[in-house]
Amino acid sequence: MKAAEVKVGKDVEIGMETALKILITEDDLRMRELVTQVLSGIEGEIKVVAADSANDAMDYMENNRVSVVVTDLKMPGADGMDILKFAKQCDPMTQVILVTGFATVESAIEALKSGAFDYIRKPFENVELRCTVERALEHYQLNRENRRLLKENQLFVEGSGLVGQSVAMQQVRRMIAATAGYDCPVLITGPSGSGKEVVAHQIHAQSHRRDREFVAINCAAIPEHLIESELFGYKKGAFTGAERSKPGLFQVADGGTVFLDEVNNASLSLQAKLLRVAQNGTFYPMGDTEARSVDVRILAASNRPMAELIKAGEFREDLYYRLAVVELEVPPLCDRRDDIPMLVYFFINRFSKTLGKPVTGVTTAALGGLMRHDWPGNIRELENVIQRMMILTETDKLDTDVLPVSMSPAKEVGGKALDNLSPQSLEDVEAFFIRKTL
Repeated sequence: MKAAEVKVGKDVEIGMETALKILITEDDLRMRELVTQVLSGIEGEIKVVAADSANDAMDYMENNRVSVVVTDLKMPGADGMDILKFAKQCDPMTQVILVTGFATVESAIEALKSGAFDYIRKPFENVELRCTVERALEHYQLNRENRRLLKENQLFVEGSGLVGQSVAMQQVRRMIAATAGYDCPVLITGPSGSGKEVVAHQIHAQSHRRDREFVAINCAAIPEHLIESELFGYKKGAFTGAERSKPGLFQVADGGTVFLDEVNNASLSLQAKLLRVAQNGTFYPMGDTEARSVDVRILAASNRPMAELIKAGEFREDLYYRLAVVELEVPPLCDRRDDIPMLVYFFINRFSKTLGKPVTGVTTAALGGLMRHDWPGNIRELENVIQRMMILTETDKLDTDVLPVSMSPAKEVGGKALDNLSPQSLEDVEAFFIRKTL
């Protein structure tokens, strides 16, 4: 779809009405056109507005929500600092980037203390400008999402089920709704810690078996010589120490649901017995010659690709087809990053109750660090990180000081890591702060 072009005074807008807005303020025509061209190439629904004076820019901000302002510092009349202050008055979430050919440590720090996101020296590389604006857009979106979640904090309570509104989680919810009403087995796949048991709970909770037992067993957590007796029970005298008969979990769950977590770790002998249960609902308790019948729905989960296990001879193909009448994949957390802020608030609310700490939210900087992490341990890792941060924090918001070192952003001055500054620049910054403090 071709981007719409609309005249606003002397300005040109590029983008959609629902897009994030970037406002460029530059009195030099060639520079204004260059910056507009560079920023118009940013991916996504972005609207670029170019103004040739501070007054035109401020007029626009009075009537429009602007995400990022890129402004020249020195201009006739009102300058970039005036635009910065005006932008923050209109919307504190607006990110302002100052462009100047006369940058000094004093002017840079003054801009940052006044709320600027970053500053760029002329002449600049196009890539530098674009990357800085992209980071500012990311910060703006995180800030907006953080504010929204703070206002909707009451939504994050226990028992709310699956947390997340990403496209991937919407697909998972649709699959749950489509399969819950039928008694067919469901194989839930996905990496460890991604929430497969939560999905199984939801399928059970939305089924007609919701008022009966939901029994979960981890096939990898119980030794092989014990798991069969746990699942199918045993008869009195079946082995030394069996002084009375014990019902297995399948009997306990009669009329309800059995969830076999990490079924890919089941031994081949156990798989043969599971196949019988899946086929006709019968099994033999240990030491018993009389078959027992149960009415259970079987849900299973695997954290490894089943095709590879079948090919390697580690999993029965016939059992796979019995369990995978419907196969539901739960995505890893790195594929649903949009859900991280909501999950963070969900865990903050949970641990604020269990730990008795009145933490109400998370700073945008800390949320950014959590968003950038790859989360190899998925939701379980995120839960542990939030619990650790809750224990360590001494404020009512989780901040970067309690983030794990691997997630902590580099110390920055105007978006530029201190490690990348020259020793002289660091000395200048230190000297400036000492003078200001004195």
